[in-house]
Amino acid sequence: MLLPLATTATPLIIARLIACSVMGASAGLLVWWLWRALRSDDIAQGAEWRYDVSRVNELRRADPVFRLLQPAIQLLARFNRGAFREALPEVQRHIHAAGLSRFWLAEEYLAKLEIAALFLSPLYVYLFFSWLGPVGLPVAVLAVLATVLLLRRRLAVRAAKRLLEIKRRMPFLLDLLTLLMEAGSTFLRALDEAVDEFRGHPVAEEFGRVLADMNMGKTRQEAFLALRDRLADDEITSIVGSVLQGEQLGTPLAGVFRTQADVLRLKRSQRAETLAGEAGVNMLLPAVLVMAATVLIILGPFLLNFLTLEFAM
Repeated sequence: MLLPLATTATPLIIARLIACSVMGASAGLLVWWLWRALRSDDIAQGAEWRYDVSRVNELRRADPVFRLLQPAIQLLARFNRGAFREALPEVQRHIHAAGLSRFWLAEEYLAKLEIAALFLSPLYVYLFFSWLGPVGLPVAVLAVLATVLLLRRRLAVRAAKRLLEIKRRMPFLLDLLTLLMEAGSTFLRALDEAVDEFRGHPVAEEFGRVLADMNMGKTRQEAFLALRDRLADDEITSIVGSVLQGEQLGTPLAGVFRTQADVLRLKRSQRAETLAGEAGVNMLLPAVLVMAATVLIILGPFLLNFLTLEFAM
């Protein structure tokens, strides 16, 4: 009687030992990274200035997770650079559109997501090995991969949500720019006041970067092209193209902004009409099910009585 119990308990003991070992190793590695990160200063640039060194130093200041896990992130980033070369441009666009630090590279941020999933691996090993036995190990690996995909999807959703907020508020910002420039303000002064008026909103963050780029010496064309590349949206691209075309042709920017604000409002109305039309189609099936349920409730007792009488006869 004791032998079957011992045989049954053995996989559970092994699972717990494996999970405890992995968790202990992870905790030790985390303590070592914390100790090293807190003692380390900025990376020395040496005699020759390099942009990447300055970028890494700025990212270490902006993101505490990168500062703590920098060696592991950069190690995984090398792997990601070769393994996911085709997907990295899309990840980079999502990073910019989501409003994350501009110092993140796509392969580094992807490595951050991978490390977050790896930290959950001891929990996955313990749970799935306890439930499924040895088969739980490959299931735990699949769970780690699924976690990375879910975090990647979360980034894309965050970028899309922020982009939608920008497009909703942009017509009002363009209207304010139009009023200020028609009142005699220069473009830089009008943009500064508009950014201050919408402070705290994503549209102010993006146009604030346009203003900062121009104050740092970039031309208006370069600043707006950078905005287009960051957001990578058709409507934003159309606005930037109209502004640059108006500047080349000598068209007053106030008129360009007014036209683009009207176009954005028109597109917003068209999207609302499209969604309203789709809502009617989507509600058709629930309405049919509700009507069918109502008919069954009303006629159900009569049908039961009829069937009962038929079988009784």
